[in-house]
Amino acid sequence: MINVVLFEPEIPGNTGNIMRTCVATNTKLHLIKPLGFKLDASSIKRSGVNYIENCDYEVYENIDDFYSRNEGEFYYFTRYGHKPHSDFDFSESHKNIYLIFGKESTGIPPRLLKPHIDHCIRMPMTNKVRALNLSNTVAIAVYEVLRQQNYRNLLFDEPHKSKHFIEEN
Repeated sequence: MINVVLFEPEIPGNTGNIMRTCVATNTKLHLIKPLGFKLDASSIKRSGVNYIENCDYEVYENIDDFYSRNEGEFYYFTRYGHKPHSDFDFSESHKNIYLIFGKESTGIPPRLLKPHIDHCIRMPMTNKVRALNLSNTVAIAVYEVLRQQNYRNLLFDEPHKSKHFIEEN
């Protein structure tokens, strides 16, 4: 199972976008407090549109609460990582994979990264940008895992139209 973990997210729009990505990809979302916003429809509805009620998510009091309730392989997305996401093997779909992302302002604290330095991931980019937008980074990471797993359980065609809708019209 693919899991996205947001450590102390601050911007409701990012979280709403990430919820939408999680619904689209059958990915579970884990939110670690404190959150920088109220987790209600008015805060995240604009970015999550009408999909947020279908999001499988859980909220944790702190990082220790999260670790105590979850087992699997943990990967930390940070500007301090030395390997790109494409260097990791996510092809085994029976594993619980946790993609962990830090808060928008400061990322994941070094104390959490240091014990897992071999699982720290950096998205390659120029020296003109410190980091990509959080929701964009989550989408890139989730789809890399899905690509390696051949997009299991996802649709390749629009579900509400004939497979050849464009060709027929």
